[in-house]
Amino acid sequence: MFRPALAGLALAAATLAIPGTATAEPARNPVVVKDVTFPTIPLAELQRSIKDDRGVNLGGVGSGLFPASRRGDFWMVTDRGPNGQPTVGGEKRRTFPVPEFAPAIVKVATRFGVEIKKYIPIVGRSGKPVTGLSNQAGHDELPYTWDGLTTLPYNPSGVDTEDIVRARNGDFWLVDEYSPSLLRVSAKGMVIARYVPAGLNLTGADYPVKPVLPAILATRPQNRGFEGLAINGNTLYLAVQSPLQNPSKAVGDKSRVARILTFDLRRGRVTGEYAYQFEDVTGFDPKVNGDQSQMKISGLVHVGGDRLLVDERTDNVAKIYQINLAKSKNLLGGRYDDAATTPSLEALTDLSAVKPAPKTLIADLSVVAPTLPGKVEGIALLDPRTLVVANDNDFGLGEFGADGRLIDSGVKSRIVTIRLPKPLR
Repeated sequence: MFRPALAGLALAAATLAIPGTATAEPARNPVVVKDVTFPTIPLAELQRSIKDDRGVNLGGVGSGLFPASRRGDFWMVTDRGPNGQPTVGGEKRRTFPVPEFAPAIVKVATRFGVEIKKYIPIVGRSGKPVTGLSNQAGHDELPYTWDGLTTLPYNPSGVDTEDIVRARNGDFWLVDEYSPSLLRVSAKGMVIARYVPAGLNLTGADYPVKPVLPAILATRPQNRGFEGLAINGNTLYLAVQSPLQNPSKAVGDKSRVARILTFDLRRGRVTGEYAYQFEDVTGFDPKVNGDQSQMKISGLVHVGGDRLLVDERTDNVAKIYQINLAKSKNLLGGRYDDAATTPSLEALTDLSAVKPAPKTLIADLSVVAPTLPGKVEGIALLDPRTLVVANDNDFGLGEFGADGRLIDSGVKSRIVTIRLPKPLR
């Protein structure tokens, strides 16, 4: 379904990109040229092992977006599945209404609306679905049934996938919020390996686990692990969604410094770590009343060389920035990977020594596409002037009736194509 193009407001003019501070492109108007909506498909029709989907339909697919070989086709990935956080007895509890659900890789065509071409549930070596359940006590939230009254078992194989790319050999690479971790997945959806922070001690998974990521990453906030992923040949770029809680939650919640890593596919190890400075939330999204912890990175795209697009957002506002890691300092293996360092990277206010990547504003999505729902998490680049974004609709999760059936929120999954005023370079 096509919709009329929506003209964006002019972006403020600027001529210099200052490290860590966003500047803007000369005044031009990115415009929406295509806007398509996902069909309504019950989860039980897609994954046969689901006994009761409680009225939940396919959703969450905007967690990742990567161009497939045919223009207008995309690889997408769901997150851990429908989940909620009701308050029971004065305590917030993480619920999994469809605990059998396996995060899935989805191939879609968008020439005439959205057509599901492939649906590939992620499985372990045994062939069983990995599910999206929390992994281990002490590091992840205790999982509950849909009503928050009965606990569910932890599952060390569970993943909360949040972005996807495909390598030249056909393997998929995905990032996960739990550990945080990086997953290598076969074309048939089987996990080949999961790369996690050193010292995490994740045992019992239905696939090989490799503790090769910096140990400091395990201090990520709950549900704020890796959320952005991009690829350039044999190099992956991974973004931690939020500042680490390093050395404490109080420091992390106020910090404006996140981390972007590079990973070499051939050697299977991290090769770089760079500081990324968030905007001040006060001006970025006044609706969150100065809560800096609402700022997140939710997507990455490789542009060329060491240049990336970054989806920086709250639940209300999303902006796309271009950064250049070549102008940032590689911090890997240095003092800021040591938890004993004081002040920590996240506690720094003067960032001149760590050189965060310079930022240039490319598009304010809340202006370019004001009807796009919140939680824009998938971004892709079709060519230097064509940007595509997708939202995570949280599986339409609203309230559950007394019968345990979902009362859908009505928020739809959409893929929106945007024409930029000039080519990225």
